Amino acid sequence: EVQLVESGGGLVQPGGSLRLSCAVSSYTYRNRCMGWFRQAPGKEREAVAAMSTGGSATYYADSVKGRFTISQDNAKTMVYLQMNSLKPEDTAMYFCAGREWCSTGTWSTLVGYNYWGQGTQVTVSS
Repeated sequence: EVQLVESGGGLVQPGGSLRLSCAVSSYTYRNRCMGWFRQAPGKEREAVAAMSTGGSATYYADSVKGRFTISQDNAKTMVYLQMNSLKPEDTAMYFCAGREWCSTGTWSTLVGYNYWGQGTQVTVSS
């Protein structure tokens, strides 16, 4: 069974940075597609970023382009989300998720992500 465990959330001031980490337990999902989603209170879960872990393709929501970067370690056991220039509207619970593959047309849809972590809270506030 695939297990995803997020860490790295916290409270940060506007303009600050955080790096979220997702530990991937399954060898299988170290060569698939990994994504980050977020959900603010009262709002729907939305896609933030994704990457093809077996290749180099990355995908970003327009709201985070230029500020967030998704990456992985060489062993493909960790997926990261570097978040810079954080804004109050970035406040949400952030989730790591895995699916078989991703493309421009599919990476941001919740359907298809079969595995989810428990989430880590990010709060951007002064």
